[in-house]
Amino acid sequence: MSTENVANSMENTFDPNLDFGETGRIPAIAQDAETKEILMLAFVTPEAVARTKETGRAHYYSRSREEIWEKGATSGHTQNVQEIRVDCDGDAILYLVDQKGGACHTGYQSCFYRTIDGEVVGEKVFDPEEVYE
Repeated sequence: MSTENVANSMENTFDPNLDFGETGRIPAIAQDAETKEILMLAFVTPEAVARTKETGRAHYYSRSREEIWEKGATSGHTQNVQEIRVDCDGDAILYLVDQKGGACHTGYQSCFYRTIDGEVVGEKVFDPEEVYE
């Protein structure tokens, strides 16, 4: 399915009753639609969700930069969103994505590439120094 078709098919699935709380943002988990691997966690605002729906590409809210950003706009490691799911309380969402390149800015396929004891268990798929010059 093309990104345009995905965006069109998601148009009627947005739940306007999402609870963005006092901060105006909620967590969004990105999961690989095919492998089901959890790729990353970020935050979204209503505008970020709307942009995701409009384009079919994942948009998030940067708390440090206080702005919306499109995943892969700098690195080329994009996330084409296949489906957006909402949790039972309406205070978190799940993007099921087709990930192009690594999801983590440190070069790994997933941001969850290490155990709590520091053991690296994930695959490094690119050199961030070559991507983020």
